[in-house]
Amino acid sequence: MMKLHVIPPAFGLRNTGPFGFKSELALRHLKQEFELVMSPDPRAAPKGKLPFLEDGGTVVADSELILEYLDQKTGGGLYGHLTDTEIADGRAFTRLTEEHLYWAMVASRWLDDEWWPNIVTGFFASMPFPIRHIAPVVARRQVRQTLFLQGLGRHTQEEQEGFTRRDLDAIAKKVGDGPFLLGDKLTAYDFGIASFLAGTIDNQPATRMGVITREYTSLVDYAERVQATVGAYCREVV
Repeated sequence: MMKLHVIPPAFGLRNTGPFGFKSELALRHLKQEFELVMSPDPRAAPKGKLPFLEDGGTVVADSELILEYLDQKTGGGLYGHLTDTEIADGRAFTRLTEEHLYWAMVASRWLDDEWWPNIVTGFFASMPFPIRHIAPVVARRQVRQTLFLQGLGRHTQEEQEGFTRRDLDAIAKKVGDGPFLLGDKLTAYDFGIASFLAGTIDNQPATRMGVITREYTSLVDYAERVQATVGAYCREVV
């Protein structure tokens, strides 16, 4: 049986990382048998980040590569039915979400002084003393440096929120009145975008980004529709 290694639950989410939930949605959509493995230390992963997939002796790290692997394993189960134009559109909006909008999510969790205590509790509270006091400071410094190098961290909070709204506007206009990103049919590209939206909308307590995202009711409905269609939810369901 395949094993999908993901970030453990926190902030009211079963899977704190959108990339892990994206991979889970793909596996469930394809009706593959797999086990979710909670891995609290991403540094132990093959590429130092989560998720990664184990399939017998094969290890695949990175959600995009996981979906490519699953597509090949199922004979085109994820992308084989799509046109070149649909693939181009899907990839473009996935990149917008995962390589730009994602970093706004990171900033709203890690760099907001008011929200920061939730990171300490959610990710580091179970660590032994004195590591649980040292590790958050070191990790936050690394995240701040990463965001600066990525570029978003060089901007003010107001400017970051402007980027966020323009990205969300683009996704909302693309989805439009259609049930899914590319129209009437659910595709693998919905998994990446909906997993990010769900992880932002259902994040508890709400981050600044969560408050902004909830203003886009069409995107709230879209994320809920994708999850309901697959039969899996990012939030913890009681």
